[in-house]
Amino acid sequence: MGTRATDGSAGDADYGAIGASYAGYRQPDPRIAAAITDALGEAHTVLNVGAGAGSYEPADRQVTAVEPSAFMRAQRREHPARAIDATAEQLPFADDSFDASMSTFSVHQWRDVGAGLREMRRVTRGPVVILTCDPTRVEEFWLREYAPEVLATEARRYPSLEILADGLGGRFSSRALAIPQACTDGFTEAYFGRPERLLEAEAQRACSAWSLVAPAVITRFTEQLTMDLLEGTWDAKHGELRTRSQYEGSLVLVVSEP
Repeated sequence: MGTRATDGSAGDADYGAIGASYAGYRQPDPRIAAAITDALGEAHTVLNVGAGAGSYEPADRQVTAVEPSAFMRAQRREHPARAIDATAEQLPFADDSFDASMSTFSVHQWRDVGAGLREMRRVTRGPVVILTCDPTRVEEFWLREYAPEVLATEARRYPSLEILADGLGGRFSSRALAIPQACTDGFTEAYFGRPERLLEAEAQRACSAWSLVAPAVITRFTEQLTMDLLEGTWDAKHGELRTRSQYEGSLVLVVSEP
């Protein structure tokens, strides 16, 4: 399954090093949360794989959380479900243990995506719900003009919808989710109309792809975007995004029914 980081992180990013600002910057957005809750249907018991600090866990369900990073598990103070130290590829549960399962912004961290998906399907009686990004659309975002390396890194990490469909099986569906203006979940595209926020080091650390590029990339991005904002260049090209109510980027909700 590969080597885990010192704090147990199982993917290519070390959340013990970058996770300090995660809970503050990655607050669940209520509009995205509503879509996830709807997809879970009437499930009473829900497994959350790669649960992190607990974003999007429904408060009205019995949730079991799995999270390999000790640092992220320690940030779950507001969530009643204690997170189990395990990885998606080796879920410590019997077949059909849960009514539904979910994973949000986690599949791109798994060492073996196919194995993790098969494990989720194995332990789940009903729907498997995954919030992720479509890698074919990641590089359409305006950030490509400033830090193409960040978006290229994200596009390489996210599994394709075809891989997700093959791994989950069953009745598979996917739909794009519009990202609302002032989205409270600070993934990169959430700042589509607030470019200044992406200059914050804490905002960058809350998106793991930024930790996987060379420091020189971030320095160049900071200098170029800061100058373009001061001179009005960014607004001349993209300013209409500041008043757009929502943005349809790469965010996608995947659902597999048995």
